[in-house]
Amino acid sequence: MIGICAALEQARWAAWDIEASLLPRTYSRAVTEAGAQAVVLPPHDEIAEAPDEALELIEALLLAGGSDIDPASYGAPPSDATVGARRERDRFEISLCRRAVEREMPLLGICRGLEILNVAYGGDLVQDLETAAVHMHTPGVFSDHEVELVPGSTAARAVGAERVAVRSHHHQGVGRLGEGLVVSGRSVGDGVIEAIEMPGHEFALGILWHAEEDVPSRVISSLVAATRVRSAAG
Repeated sequence: MIGICAALEQARWAAWDIEASLLPRTYSRAVTEAGAQAVVLPPHDEIAEAPDEALELIEALLLAGGSDIDPASYGAPPSDATVGARRERDRFEISLCRRAVEREMPLLGICRGLEILNVAYGGDLVQDLETAAVHMHTPGVFSDHEVELVPGSTAARAVGAERVAVRSHHHQGVGRLGEGLVVSGRSVGDGVIEAIEMPGHEFALGILWHAEEDVPSRVISSLVAATRVRSAAG
């Protein structure tokens, strides 16, 4: 049972124009194809205050992509480039992320999810990368580039290689690295941090690219495999 944190957005369909919990189907499809069950986790402040109640229902946590994180979450003033922040979602995901790591649950952060992992442990973000055009050149279209991974890292093991072609769509990135985290991947060419992880944890990984867009997704399969190992160990 893989819990996937949903976005909180205004959405329109049929006769409705209302606030909704949204998750691109690519995430649940990738989890299902990897042999697990996807459970959507809508943001809510009450759950953020008592995350164990939600985490008891799942075996691993996937922090999905989405809008920018409110800079107040990491003690910075907002720039004009930071848009679409939802504080309730930020609080929810930071709380679940910290508690999942404390419980030694497998955790994967994708794009915004990597940024949540970094912020959850005291790091901050570059609110608009100088090379953002490499990573987000066209609205609604993924950019293609390559990432180099540290040999032997969780990221390299999850990918199955030390260099990988990825799909990305982001204009922000890691600034100050969070406490207890290490860099395990960088974008080829501009050196932007593309993977971070927590040494000593079986599987606590953040990647800035969209692995759920790969068919099949080796990274998400690795998350599921780590979850099976943990579950089997009791």
